[in-house]
Amino acid sequence: MKKAMKRIFAFLFLVAASSCIDPYVPNLKNYNSLLVVEGLITNENNSYKIKLSRTTNQANNDAENVTDANVYITDGDGIRTNLQNCGDGYYKTDSTSFSGVIGQKYTLHILTSDGKEYKSEKCIMIPVAGIDKVYYEKGEEISGTLGESFTGLKILLNSSEITGMNQYFRWTFEEVWKYIMLGAQQYAYAYINDTTFSFETVPFINNVCWKKNQSGDIITNSILSGGANYINNQEIQFIAPVKSDRLTQEYSILVKQYSISKNEYDFWNNLKKVGESGGDIFASQPYTVISNIHNVNDAAEIVPGYFEVSAVIQKRIFITAHELDPLYLPHYQTDCVLIAKCPDDWLPPKPKWDAIYHWYMDSGNYIFVKPEVRDGTIPDVPVSKRNLLKLDFSTKVCSVCELTGFTTKPDFWIDLN
Repeated sequence: MKKAMKRIFAFLFLVAASSCIDPYVPNLKNYNSLLVVEGLITNENNSYKIKLSRTTNQANNDAENVTDANVYITDGDGIRTNLQNCGDGYYKTDSTSFSGVIGQKYTLHILTSDGKEYKSEKCIMIPVAGIDKVYYEKGEEISGTLGESFTGLKILLNSSEITGMNQYFRWTFEEVWKYIMLGAQQYAYAYINDTTFSFETVPFINNVCWKKNQSGDIITNSILSGGANYINNQEIQFIAPVKSDRLTQEYSILVKQYSISKNEYDFWNNLKKVGESGGDIFASQPYTVISNIHNVNDAAEIVPGYFEVSAVIQKRIFITAHELDPLYLPHYQTDCVLIAKCPDDWLPPKPKWDAIYHWYMDSGNYIFVKPEVRDGTIPDVPVSKRNLLKLDFSTKVCSVCELTGFTTKPDFWIDLN
């Protein structure tokens, strides 16, 4: 939803600035700050969050959070649920006392500190079709400003058969993958004297890392009268191995399928068109950004955003690098390389080994990885100056997991490789 709201802000700014000829960042006069509403409730047992913010008159400024509103939800039976103010513009429900119910209608109410009252349309939680399977296949994608073609892996979805027609869907996903830090520390360095050094092994677990990513693109589809009564070969994600380390060890994707109304379907598709326009104010603009929220006492006020009410179902799959071997996908080429140094790399007077170690480590930009010894064996005993060939270093971004990911294995994770 965060990327969707950025599209809304871009749309509103383009509309206001469309009369400008010279490229510059204008400070728009007579600008009315608009309340922007983001929110989703489902049938999952979660705390649901509503985000309130206001647009600004600068295109490159972040939205201003609304932190002093009164927010609540009513259902079709008139039962009221107050949302807790969590700060930073977020208002949330209590998971122990409120959960969305399929078939029920919900209305969002917002009272701002300036006395304005906003209300959403009554939104029914529509039943969601099942997910038959999430799978993958080799595919191609054209992307980039030069229209480059990439070979990679398509993640696809088939839904179960659906009763009734004119149904609308949206998908999001969360992907998590395991990878190996190629520059992670393998040995600890210890200086004994100018002729003898000690290297103690570091546990291999320090090499293992995970990354996480949330979907950002808008993915929608529909089933209309006269067509098939299921979704088939719906593309969810494309992974180009040459651009990502997702497929180097093990990869998992959790796909969520939402049932949405026709109006919400149009809302997301129009936002997608705004994003695809490339932000050119001289392109065909504007697209109508639909909202289901209005000012109770001023029907003319624009209230960007959407109060989403959707049933959801989810499915997770795991993919290992080994099982992708028959597809002959391109391999990921890492930028991480070891920097190997020894005294002979300098002109006289040549530095001592200990000085080389501290030059790199004291800079704060490198991690010591391992020594290179003459016989190539693991240096599990003190190493003499005569047998020490190189000290290998790596940049921190290639060595420290926390700079790009996290070290704690996710609770759901299953090691398959």
